[in-house]
Amino acid sequence: MNYKTQMEAAKKGIITKEMEVVAEKEGASAEIIREKTAAGCVCIPANINHKSLSAEGIGQGLRTKINVNLGISGDCQNYEMEMQKVKMALDFGCEAIMDLSNYGKTNTFRSELVKMSPAMIGTVPMYDAIGYLEKDLLDITAEDFLRVVEAHAKEGVDFQTIHAGINRRAVEAFKRQGRLTNIVSRGGSLLFAWMEMTGNENPFYEYYDDVLEILREYDVTISLGDALRPGSIHDSTDAGQISELIELGDLTKRAWEKDVQVMVEGPGHMALNEIAANMALQKRICHNAPFYVLGPLVTDIAPGYDHITSAIGGAVAAANGADFLCYVTPAEHLRLPDADDVREGIVASKIAAHAADIAKGIAGAREIDDKMSDARRRVDWEEMFSYAIDSEKARQYFESTPPKDRHTCSMCGKMCAMRTTNKILAGEKVEFCTEK
Repeated sequence: MNYKTQMEAAKKGIITKEMEVVAEKEGASAEIIREKTAAGCVCIPANINHKSLSAEGIGQGLRTKINVNLGISGDCQNYEMEMQKVKMALDFGCEAIMDLSNYGKTNTFRSELVKMSPAMIGTVPMYDAIGYLEKDLLDITAEDFLRVVEAHAKEGVDFQTIHAGINRRAVEAFKRQGRLTNIVSRGGSLLFAWMEMTGNENPFYEYYDDVLEILREYDVTISLGDALRPGSIHDSTDAGQISELIELGDLTKRAWEKDVQVMVEGPGHMALNEIAANMALQKRICHNAPFYVLGPLVTDIAPGYDHITSAIGGAVAAANGADFLCYVTPAEHLRLPDADDVREGIVASKIAAHAADIAKGIAGAREIDDKMSDARRRVDWEEMFSYAIDSEKARQYFESTPPKDRHTCSMCGKMCAMRTTNKILAGEKVEFCTEK
């Protein structure tokens, strides 16, 4: 193999097996996937040590992908529960799982994920630094942070969120702004605290070339974290967010020069009317690199329903250029999500992604909707359940109040519009009073 990364191979005109897998999944030619990977507008996160991976492409012209956040916390150390969530994410066909564990020796859970998951695995090394190094924040050195990046890379994770854009310039813009919700990124807040306490530059920015060398060695895609993403609609599109985005645009080009694949992370919380402009701005400033968004949540007053506020924002974001959606559960802002929360978050995010793919005209996106509509016309319930994003819930709802006539549902009964029209078109009479 005379290349280190998918991007290097693509630049050399080599079509890798991962590119072929992506091309088959997307219904595209492998050459088109290669060209887009070489240009950086598509990435294929595929660590050389992730042997169970079924490669996925993220970026321009491809299906919108879904990421599910999981992980162990100090208040919920249930490894079995987290693995149940992993299985659920895989059963729903989610393309990526991020291990956000921040308690104990997290490599046990992460290693098991890499071993068994066909989905991409992502991590945030900053979350793991304190537990992995067994040091307090102030005692951690720049070299220590890089050690954690390398450890995760060796273990086989396919992409890492690196908060390299929150440098001194971006911090100054943030301070001048006077935000309502300050910094809401966990990794960003830890780096900000470390920078302020030590007086040093962000180590991921200062030693960015060293970070890239580590990632290149294992073909880990860098997901450039948005440490200054808005945590409320009040703070969206402010100086801090845009200042960091400008830094991320430069960091994107520097990574590509080293043949390291890139994704750029985005907001956050954002008013509905600002989303489309933000997607265009990111693509422009970050040279059409794939864009990965958390939500965005379009209102701040719906705790317990933030899977809905994020699905609204995610659909608009993806329809306007976002390539990768991080799910949000009903537990967002409230607690660690349980299995039911994860299910609700996955389904909401998949709805948003699919709706956006239809809007973007992704090849084949509408086909399953047409099949569902045809099954509804024929009132074929089993076929309808087979096309549903959550077939189990659809079946449960139907069976909870079963109709006497299986060719209707309990809402309309024999007055079902489909049934009435089908009968008339078939030359039959519709007689409600005499029909048994």
